[in-house]
Amino acid sequence: MARIVNLIVVEGLKEMNKSVERVRGAVRYVRQSPARLQKFKECVVVEKIECKKMLCLDVCTRWNSTYLMLDTAQNFERAFERFEEQDTNFRAELERGEGWPSVDDWDNVRKLKEFLEHFYEVTLRISGTSYVTSNNFFDELSEIDILLRDAQLNSNIDFNVMAIKMKEKYDKYRGDIDKMNLLMFVACDLDPRQKLNTCSQSSSSVSTHVSIGEPQQKMKRRMQALCKKRELEICGEDKTSELDKYLAEANEEFVEDFDILLWWKVNSPRFPTLSKLPRDVLAIRFLTVCLSLHLAPGDVCLINLGVL
Repeated sequence: MARIVNLIVVEGLKEMNKSVERVRGAVRYVRQSPARLQKFKECVVVEKIECKKMLCLDVCTRWNSTYLMLDTAQNFERAFERFEEQDTNFRAELERGEGWPSVDDWDNVRKLKEFLEHFYEVTLRISGTSYVTSNNFFDELSEIDILLRDAQLNSNIDFNVMAIKMKEKYDKYRGDIDKMNLLMFVACDLDPRQKLNTCSQSSSSVSTHVSIGEPQQKMKRRMQALCKKRELEICGEDKTSELDKYLAEANEEFVEDFDILLWWKVNSPRFPTLSKLPRDVLAIRFLTVCLSLHLAPGDVCLINLGVL
């Protein structure tokens, strides 16, 4: 999953490469010497920019480090302009490379940062090691699908093209639901908050719109509303078996600190046979190996081998 997210985002970054390269060039120039960095910090103070972070240069093959670089750099646009007034070589040096970052470039970088934030958060969630992740497959996958569909409706042409390229890459790996591992669907249905909601993939085709940068929670609530509608349509059937009784019960509410393993432990007397299944299925890690390819410099590479 993390590998696929990586491929999708890298494909999109190709379309916004010029703006990213220009900002990267500015960051690289400032960080090339302690004297330049100190002068830049003085510019930050003069411009009264309140940001605890400082410029960081990315590793261009690691998209999440590029996100972190843009996330920090976009706060210092005014500081870069003042730095250019004090360092006569700054603009000339950048012009010999990819060019000086224009107002449009900074605007593109801010929008790209907000867009990439969704993918960055998804990567962090699916890479977790202290909680169950396999039951969240459909939730995360649907979020990406909806985000890409909505991005194609954005008024910015550059984002349109980027979203189309990313959606093509997404469809190549996750567009055909019949090619997915069925165990992923089982894991989703073992979550008492979203059982019967493995329609998330198809429900994402509903016409919706989320502007770039809208808080991720709004997208979560929207997906939950779609799933709730599906739940009401299905749960009216007559159920008899232990599995049917579990599926027929109303879904649990979505809360931040929900403990799915504790839920099954408490409810095991009601579902003595079914409760044995989560012990096997939910023990499977969503991501078995966190490749260093997806980690920013300084991150810890967590390798979860031998879980099964």
